[in-house]
Amino acid sequence: MIEDRQSTAKEVSASLFFGTIFTEHMLLAEYKDGAGWSTLRIEPYAPFSLDPATAVFHYGQAVFDGLKAYRGHDGQIRVFRPSTYLERFNASARRMCMPALDLNEALPALIELVRRERDSVPAGDGMALYLRPAMIASEPFLGVRPAKRYIFFAIASPAGPYYDDEKPLRIRVEDRYTRAAQGGIGAAKTGANYAASLLATEKAHRDGFDQVLWLDGMRREYLEEAGTMNIMLRLGDEVVTPRLGGTILPGVMRDSVLRLLRDWGIPATERAVSVNEVVDASNAGTLREAWGTGTASGLVPIGELAYRSQSLVINGGVAGELSDRLKTALADIQYGRTPDRHKWTVLV
Repeated sequence: MIEDRQSTAKEVSASLFFGTIFTEHMLLAEYKDGAGWSTLRIEPYAPFSLDPATAVFHYGQAVFDGLKAYRGHDGQIRVFRPSTYLERFNASARRMCMPALDLNEALPALIELVRRERDSVPAGDGMALYLRPAMIASEPFLGVRPAKRYIFFAIASPAGPYYDDEKPLRIRVEDRYTRAAQGGIGAAKTGANYAASLLATEKAHRDGFDQVLWLDGMRREYLEEAGTMNIMLRLGDEVVTPRLGGTILPGVMRDSVLRLLRDWGIPATERAVSVNEVVDASNAGTLREAWGTGTASGLVPIGELAYRSQSLVINGGVAGELSDRLKTALADIQYGRTPDRHKWTVLV
């Protein structure tokens, strides 16, 4: 692994930070208009050399995704829902006028990268090998049009928890800045969405919050995403989450949680959720739980929502029973402690 080009998986498993250490190999391919994709290949991890006029620097044609491989207590390595993540990657690429991958080639290549780096998959709950497939426009030119050349690559990073596992998040509802608008690129996993979120998030951090909860770009009323996560709320006996509509990333963890809830017979609804409804539910005592879902973060309980001058403390500021149950159920599948009824995992 690459951490000043020296650490080993066993040495860092106990104290991994997210996204700071990288394995020795990467997946790589190039695309040229008229010729298509080159053969996907595994090469040593190394920097790229790019012309200063390379299109990605000037016009932002770039997409990425993230998924994880887990080392089970049985010693087996499992990749969680890789086909679904690669399908989402392709959807992001199409939105950004970039060439899609052939999943019949990309999926085996990604699994082979995990196999090559299997010794770098850390052990222990909350630990995983985070996989980052990405694509950038690599043609050197100045002019506003889709590029004619691209680089696809995938790197791997042994990672621990994104957030403190023991501490529910404090989140500020952001009613000034917006992340996405209808007709825009909010449903694509592209760097511009994350760059747009930085200012509001940094201001929230300075005020003691962990993240921001975005509202819709038109009315500043309806819930969208919680930082880099989808959000879910337990209102009474029902779980609600903002419906997808082009401004919200279609989270794979979001989908997984909804399917588990429906397996258990728990009402789970995708619909518009206004911030005023959440405030009213808090005042009425029916806002029982809230949590975020994301690949990097996993399932993270939310202990407080701050909206303007109001502080909505949820479940006494501690994780709730349903979020705990969901988090355990997901981990049991990812680490192979329970049968994988949905066939979500791929053994390496």
